[in-house]
Amino acid sequence: MSASTSLSVHAQCELHAVIRFLHSRGETPAAIHRQLCTSYGSKWCREFSNGRTNIHDEARSGRPSVSDNLREQVESELREDRRVTVRELEEKLQIPKSSLYRIISDLGYRKCSARWVPKMLTEDHKRQRIESSREVLELYAEERAVFLDSIVTGDETWVYHFTPESKQQSMEWRHSFPPKKNKFKVTQSARKIMATVYWDRKGVLLIEFMPTGTTINSTSYSFVGRTTRLCNAWAEKHFNMDWACIATFGVAIKPASKDKSISLI
Repeated sequence: MSASTSLSVHAQCELHAVIRFLHSRGETPAAIHRQLCTSYGSKWCREFSNGRTNIHDEARSGRPSVSDNLREQVESELREDRRVTVRELEEKLQIPKSSLYRIISDLGYRKCSARWVPKMLTEDHKRQRIESSREVLELYAEERAVFLDSIVTGDETWVYHFTPESKQQSMEWRHSFPPKKNKFKVTQSARKIMATVYWDRKGVLLIEFMPTGTTINSTSYSFVGRTTRLCNAWAEKHFNMDWACIATFGVAIKPASKDKSISLI
């Protein structure tokens, strides 16, 4: 069959079917290629025979272009309401979601949630924290490890009477073929108690549980009995030091020499 009678119009799947058939007959790839060129002709040879000089493919139709006016409308809506959703934009501007996502991405926008902070600090609070930080750095520069040993801090947390095992805690190493174990959902106990934990850089010093019906306040922290127990716990861990001064919750203390007790200054 000559090139003049070649199949100029064909589908890609048709070529695949012919290749599969010839391959099943034991034809080599080179022989298959020769027969395809003979039967279907060469696209580029035909194009160059017809006077074509461009060696690149023709531009294909892609996604529709977005006008600048449409971009401006979308950006205007985003600036007017930073919390507007894509669905609301779709209903208001009558633009498909796919186009809206592309426009928003091209404009450089992405939806972000606000960063939560513990509290809003005033300028006076910020100034006090800067001064305290500078004072701590000066003390550390003078005393180094001795100063670090004198820092005690604390925090409160709720402790439930019963805390169920989490899904991650129940994970086990197993092969893929045995059946998985069932784990029934268990809720936390309703009863709980407030625990106050104090620690320094060497570990936990004291854990105390608040009586039922009481709350953590300045009176609780300045309670002499608790302060004494905390001082004794600190001295128990650092009694081999000759001296140290520790500021804990506004109370300055120092350990006695040998009896492992701490006297208030």
